[in-house]
Amino acid sequence: MSPPNAHKNGPTVADAATHATQTHPLHVPPAEFSRNHRFSQQEIKDFCTALELPFDPGVIDWRVTNTSKNGKPRGQVIPYADQRAYTDRLNRLFTPAGWTRKYQVHTTANFERSKDQKTVVKVFVTCELSISGLGTHSATGEEWADDENAGTSAEAQAFKRTCACFGLGRYLYYFEGVWVDLDDRKRPRTVPNLPQWATPEGWRKGLRPNTVSAHTDSGHVTGSQVPASSENQRSNEFVRQIESMAKPLGHRLYRGLLRAQAKVWNPDQIPDVALQREVLEHMQAAERGLARLQGALAKAGPAALDRVLQSLKLRSLDHVDSLETLKRVVLAVESAASTPE
Repeated sequence: MSPPNAHKNGPTVADAATHATQTHPLHVPPAEFSRNHRFSQQEIKDFCTALELPFDPGVIDWRVTNTSKNGKPRGQVIPYADQRAYTDRLNRLFTPAGWTRKYQVHTTANFERSKDQKTVVKVFVTCELSISGLGTHSATGEEWADDENAGTSAEAQAFKRTCACFGLGRYLYYFEGVWVDLDDRKRPRTVPNLPQWATPEGWRKGLRPNTVSAHTDSGHVTGSQVPASSENQRSNEFVRQIESMAKPLGHRLYRGLLRAQAKVWNPDQIPDVALQREVLEHMQAAERGLARLQGALAKAGPAALDRVLQSLKLRSLDHVDSLETLKRVVLAVESAASTPE
């Protein structure tokens, strides 16, 4: 079915799903977006299919995330795409007039970093991405302020995480580190080959990472099929870890994160491993936030928390139900802890 806002004889939304990595955009007049155009359920499904399509391999780079300390230099690498690849996909599907993003920047109070005992500040950037007709999502990126590119890194991280809420770039979360040899500047001498499911062509054929993903120590990502039992074991382990977060987070925050990230009430209802991993990461971030809050309260005292909760119209800490609200509480209490009376 052709969308009502497409040009006559122009491509349909379904065509965009097939050709999302090509150069021509979906022909949707910007004026339609400005009038808050409502898409049909089929159109929304087609747009989501186009957003989930892997990037062209030509825009994929590999980042070293961990290095060995013994023997010849080796490192773990994972694939990533520059945020320009994300904006290009959004522009091709919706035109520049069809989506917007805005950022909010926060910093913590000074505190001692555990790994090197330096007194540092952390930069948090929250990105809110709105796609006309599809909705709005937000996510947060973070970086140490003593990194000269802290703002840029946190901004890119926040934007990509927000895009993943719409499905864009989410397939990259399935990758685990692959060990490769490094040169004397700690750059990969060779990079792995992308599996077929991580290419537009393979994805269109129905290949998916939950059935095709295997790593070898030689640094090659193979396309051999992983037994379903192995995938089920991974899924069961993520569910178990998520369930274990219920007590440290508290009922309301735990349920709030399940609803916000996966739109479910119970972790065993989360449909795939990648989303399970994402939910777990958000819960672990919340757990770290609660630990930071306890550290700040030791300095600021409970009265500081009461004032912050009152300003946010919360009756108690048990009523915090989102990572964003928790972050606001933590930053405010840390600020109070660092302000002389």
